[in-house]
Amino acid sequence: MSFKVTFPTRWADFDPNNHMRHSAYNDYAAESRVRLFKKYGLSMKEFKRLHIGPILFQENTSFYKEISLGEDLTVEVLLKGVSEKGERFKFLHRIYKGDGTLAAEIEIFGAWIDLVKRKLTSPPDTMIDLAEHMSKTDDFETISLKRSL
Repeated sequence: MSFKVTFPTRWADFDPNNHMRHSAYNDYAAESRVRLFKKYGLSMKEFKRLHIGPILFQENTSFYKEISLGEDLTVEVLLKGVSEKGERFKFLHRIYKGDGTLAAEIEIFGAWIDLVKRKLTSPPDTMIDLAEHMSKTDDFETISLKRSL
């Protein structure tokens, strides 16, 4: 299943040089993940009820083309990797300009944390089901917990 979200850019996303701030790309990627989770029953309210949340270990961004103020952008979220029981995950976010040109890619590597125990944990079954049905990258991998970092 493919998941894409289109956003209008905002004035606050840009620096004085009319470049979209590097952190704005990451904000749009994060917002896309939140919307993906919510679409499949894992809203922020549900995460709070379950006392679980995602944490990131790494976030790497590659920039290819400039996005202009007033231009829409689309974020595609793909699964790049997941551990056998879903404890760890890797997502790839492809950010496209309004004309469909690839503007940036953001890879994240993270895990699920029990917000009460403050320890890593397994995700709810809903997340396992989502991982099974998500579109995956060509280099999708099963993440080994022994070598996950």
